[in-house]
Amino acid sequence: MLILLAQWAVFLINEATLVDLRDFGLKPRTLEGLVGIFTYPLLHSGWEHIINNSVTAFVLLFGMFSFYGRLGWQVLAWSWIMSGVWMWIAARDGNHIGFSGVIYALATFIFFAGVLRRYYRLMALSGVVVFLYGSMVWGVFPINPQISWEGHLFGAIAGMILAFYFKEKGPQRPKYSWELEPEIEDDLDEYVEFEEITHIKKPSENSDGPVKIQYEYKYKKRSTD
Repeated sequence: MLILLAQWAVFLINEATLVDLRDFGLKPRTLEGLVGIFTYPLLHSGWEHIINNSVTAFVLLFGMFSFYGRLGWQVLAWSWIMSGVWMWIAARDGNHIGFSGVIYALATFIFFAGVLRRYYRLMALSGVVVFLYGSMVWGVFPINPQISWEGHLFGAIAGMILAFYFKEKGPQRPKYSWELEPEIEDDLDEYVEFEEITHIKKPSENSDGPVKIQYEYKYKKRSTD
């Protein structure tokens, strides 16, 4: 909501004043365009542009912060900066504005992060992103010259890189017992034998049931003497 409020505040100020804040967009390979690396996602060309981006951004940001928690701030910040820097270096001449670049980064991060972790909850979120926004893949191609497809492309690449980079951080798939066995075996040199504990459960006085014997084994640590 903070991100969306910032976008709408900038847009409404731009609509209500004579100052065109869109002049602070990202202009590739120019000194004045450097500020656009930080401001371009907050600027939009019109009502349709900001409404479409706001709906998509809300869904993706809500999903990311709900499932990945504080890691979402790092993903958001890095995708914002990475896509902006690459656009400044390699995009076409012009004035690039809009949150679309970050949206593509969020979508690809959520998808690949869920697949890499192989965690059913996160993979379900990846499936939702594909179902809702799978058609976004066409946005990375230069189909419409009036759309900053470079921002879409660089944002998507940033999201994939961040998914690989942060794959060990954030929520992880719980490990199964057989996955933990190698860790135990690696530490077997600290133990020399098993300790057997016997639990005997006798039937009650009014019952003719069998005597139940349960065996429990524990590692005995090696003496430090």
